[in-house]
Amino acid sequence: MGRFVYSMQVSLDLRIEQVPGDNGAGEWLRIDEELHREANARTRGLALMVHGRVFYEVMEEFWPRTHEDPSLPDFMHEYGEIWTAKPKVLVSHTRHSADHNTRVIGGDDAIEQLATLRAETDGSISVGGATLATQLLRAGLLDELMLWTHPAILGFGRPLFDDYDLPIELDLLEQQTFNQGVTMHRYTIRDAKESS
Repeated sequence: MGRFVYSMQVSLDLRIEQVPGDNGAGEWLRIDEELHREANARTRGLALMVHGRVFYEVMEEFWPRTHEDPSLPDFMHEYGEIWTAKPKVLVSHTRHSADHNTRVIGGDDAIEQLATLRAETDGSISVGGATLATQLLRAGLLDELMLWTHPAILGFGRPLFDDYDLPIELDLLEQQTFNQGVTMHRYTIRDAKESS
């Protein structure tokens, strides 16, 4: 059985964006070469990536075209190649096709289809997008959090989960510190673990 891992860049107060629609481009993020190379390696090791529509469309707009821009550093070219080639699932009610090795899942039973996908997959499945992660959390299907915490308190902005106010008990699996003061903590979600 696979494990759904919600990996997200967050501030110290667990905000994922300060301005609606900044789509991971906030100035509070400290993503340097060291951090990017670690993310590249972890993404390369994934069995599959599952994205919500908004997250997917941000990614598909930029990463498949990085090879066309020689001004970008090689670690960004590398991530563009990884993202484009990696098997992906787009969860959407409005899109019916996608490029870049992507399968589309939609309809009223999308979460049930994702549960089947998890059962049939070996390895980690990254989850991209707060809306999708929240739906998986509510369904008891979200297994892990991988939080890349940047040294900033935003004070306001979009939280890690959408409209979710129940306690979540976690167990720390791994932690790592980067030169820019960013830390990565990977947690297993107790309820998901117990229901697996």
